[in-house]
Amino acid sequence: MTFERDRLYVGGEWVPSSSPSSIEVENPTTEEVLGHVPAGTASDVDGAVAAARAAFDGWAGTSMAARGEVLDRLHAALAARAGDIARTVGLELGTPRKVAERVQAGLPLTVLRGYADLAARPVPEETVGNSLVVHEPVGVVGAITPWNYPLHQVVAKVAAALAAGCTVVLKPSELTPLVAYLLFDAADEAGVPAGVLNLVTGTGPVVGAAIAGHPGVDMVSFTGSTATGRAITHAAADRIARVALELGGKSANVILDDADVTRAVKVGVGNAFLNSGQTCTAWTRMLVARSRYDEAVSLAAKTAGSYSVGDPFDDGTRLGPLVSAAQKARVLGFVERASARLVAGGLDAPLPSAGHFVAPTVFADVDPASELAQEEIFGPVLSIIPFDSDDDAVAIANNSRYGLAGGVWGSPDRALAVARRLRTGAVDVNGGAFNPFAPFGGYKQSGIGRELGQYGLAEFQQTKAIQR
Repeated sequence: MTFERDRLYVGGEWVPSSSPSSIEVENPTTEEVLGHVPAGTASDVDGAVAAARAAFDGWAGTSMAARGEVLDRLHAALAARAGDIARTVGLELGTPRKVAERVQAGLPLTVLRGYADLAARPVPEETVGNSLVVHEPVGVVGAITPWNYPLHQVVAKVAAALAAGCTVVLKPSELTPLVAYLLFDAADEAGVPAGVLNLVTGTGPVVGAAIAGHPGVDMVSFTGSTATGRAITHAAADRIARVALELGGKSANVILDDADVTRAVKVGVGNAFLNSGQTCTAWTRMLVARSRYDEAVSLAAKTAGSYSVGDPFDDGTRLGPLVSAAQKARVLGFVERASARLVAGGLDAPLPSAGHFVAPTVFADVDPASELAQEEIFGPVLSIIPFDSDDDAVAIANNSRYGLAGGVWGSPDRALAVARRLRTGAVDVNGGAFNPFAPFGGYKQSGIGRELGQYGLAEFQQTKAIQR
């Protein structure tokens, strides 16, 4: 397996970029260069969009069941690379091995399998009075994906778009682009028709901007920061193109006074620190009933202190590095500026001498209006906030411009009642497991639209009424 990639994938072929420049891909654990990928250009995007446009009519005209057969072959080819996927993400992102195998490799395979199965069982066409209601593909999709779950976020878009009958131009993050090549190796092997799926690597300001503003792109599906999502929306608005956005989060984990506090805190800390805190759905605000507050703070500090930091390929490692020096500096800036009570981690905690590591850090007595409680930090930093009543908890939880995820712990009926009041796209009650086939997306500045399952498929479809 090589980490030196010098080609783009356009029109069913591996082709050189129009530019000789390349992008270094760093190993964030060692700070060494892992490999290179092409620094694509707007001209490369033009070629990829042309290939996707040329392939669209044929792919859209194929039955959904036939598209499902292609996805089935793609799943088999990608599943054969599961070990390489986990290893690659461990190297270019620093995700600990066990999580890389279960989440970074396992989750996208589950999602892809789901879309292959969904395509094999298309929803029957609906009749409303004298109208036949049909669902047709949007067209050419530009998919722009982030670095924190570099294959899952690609598959969540690509598999749904392909099942719907769309063709795709993908730009993966320049920080973690290598695992996307494994998907395209699998697509080539599986015989995905030429032009249906295209890859252009490069930077956001060049390739991402060219995709977002391209007149030949009918829809842009983006996952990343709210600021970039805003810029993409403006670019797409000029031509009234559809956008689907999965953006930032500042999710609250609400622990009521009748909760199993030990379980709620341990699961909550694990959720906040998953992938070194580089998770948009991370429960980075822990809201605790005042009568259980001291107990929760003590347990959260102890739990965070037990997390081993280091080499992601060491089985004892619980927390790997952040993705880059810039991300580390950004996270440490939040820690340095914090005015709350530090109870674990912080700037002086011992860490490996090399690598972009930040210690698992917990602050207590956090002001709900402070930077710590309002800004998406995207690192292993947890804020703990007390509340006095269920109404108080809901008010604090909803005091955010984001609304992506959250958790509630307590007696089942009471916890469900609180969950219903949270202005967020997903809520786990008493540790309910993530469902990769349920709708995923946010309220407010956490995004527009939904991914996963039938809801994700619908994002890539137009609805038509035919009167008879």
